[in-house]
Amino acid sequence: MRTGEIVRNTRETKIALKLNLDGSGVSEISTGIGFFDHMLELFARHGLFDLSVEARGDLEVDAHHTVEDVGICLGQALEKALGNAEGIRRYGWVLLPMDEALAAVAIDLGGRPYLSFSIPGLEGQAGGFPLELVPEFFQAFCNNAGANLHIRMEAGRNRHHIAEAVFKGFAKVLDQAVALDPRIKGVLSTKGRLGESGS
Repeated sequence: MRTGEIVRNTRETKIALKLNLDGSGVSEISTGIGFFDHMLELFARHGLFDLSVEARGDLEVDAHHTVEDVGICLGQALEKALGNAEGIRRYGWVLLPMDEALAAVAIDLGGRPYLSFSIPGLEGQAGGFPLELVPEFFQAFCNNAGANLHIRMEAGRNRHHIAEAVFKGFAKVLDQAVALDPRIKGVLSTKGRLGESGS
């Protein structure tokens, strides 16, 4: 089993997170932020990852620290679970519909962190959750997973549907990228290693 387990304790948050890349979509999520829990449950289910998250943060301030730090832990757990990343497909991409919303998501697990997040007008809240924290979560994930992640919204009006399409799309592309391909010997790079320009 390819698993990664992270415990992160700071003055702002206390987080225990475990990720199993070869799971069946089972999740146990508790962050104190209902809408965020729902998004993480969708991620686990649609990516077929087993995911447990126990997070306690300074929600009396706001949700920012908790959301960002869960993103940090998820990225670090993915890096641990992948090890040397030998045999993985590395790339994933999807166009994912959710009612009127349509998300375009693509990822490269090449070791160079980058986030391109383009959802104009993603403002306000959904289920009491500040939607401005969605890109903060993904930026933290990318920085710690060494992932290049592109997220675009091709269509959508309902904020909940938009967020759901993004997290489901993220799940599907990550599932593709971490999948093992027996034809790949070592890592999928002409350099023989990931994390360098042009690899």
